[in-house]
Amino acid sequence: MVRIGISGAAGRMGRELVRACRQAEGLELTAAVERPASEAVGRDAGELAGVGPVGVRVSGSLREVLDDFDVLVDFSVPEASLNHLALCAAAGRPLVVGTTGLEEAQRRRFAEAASAVPIVLAPNMSVGVNLCLKLLETAARALGLEADVEVVEAHHRHKVDAPSGTALAMGEAVARARGQRLQEVAVWQRYGLAGERPPGAIGFATVRAGDIVGEHTVLLALEGERVEITHKASSRAIFARGALRAARWVAGRPPGLYDMQDVLGLR
Repeated sequence: MVRIGISGAAGRMGRELVRACRQAEGLELTAAVERPASEAVGRDAGELAGVGPVGVRVSGSLREVLDDFDVLVDFSVPEASLNHLALCAAAGRPLVVGTTGLEEAQRRRFAEAASAVPIVLAPNMSVGVNLCLKLLETAARALGLEADVEVVEAHHRHKVDAPSGTALAMGEAVARARGQRLQEVAVWQRYGLAGERPPGAIGFATVRAGDIVGEHTVLLALEGERVEITHKASSRAIFARGALRAARWVAGRPPGLYDMQDVLGLR
């Protein structure tokens, strides 16, 4: 049995993870954490998730529960994730991190800590999305720089980072397959007389509206035809199931920085 700790237990994904833990074979929820000022601190994590008491009280400090879990699943904000990273690395606890909005320097912190503990770091834990990433690499390699690429993503009105981590991962998959660096060819926005499209550019468009869980489409357009690879999420449960699959996989792995492609055996 793998003991699971959940960071951000009162958030949308945290509650979804608590619900998923109750149905996951070989996993047990044993720790839950929120920011110290959260009204959720002291409450039962299961009651917060709407599944009834599970006997796990939400703590306001990860340090207090470091001995209570085998793997930490973290869907929070970058600053909190980095604090949790330091604590888990020092204690030898593996992590599964789905936090988005990480800057390059922050991602390097995870890579450095991965020399001490195994870490699964992925902007999207969905099995379907990660299959799309594999398909995008294949399509981009076949079509090459001749294809005009646009990444269009849509999320709910409460999402604070843009483009989404998944959209960036899709752009990176295309750029890598074409021998490019995404930061050098990405077009983040267009306004006014933007001019003709630069050769080899990868464009991004962002929608924030309503309660959209997550939709991503990558267009690879050539003269006379185009290929579209789309993923639409209708429930956050898919991300929770994927994260717990990663938690089960990473337990007992050697130190290293992994992603969902590793978890799913797509490498």
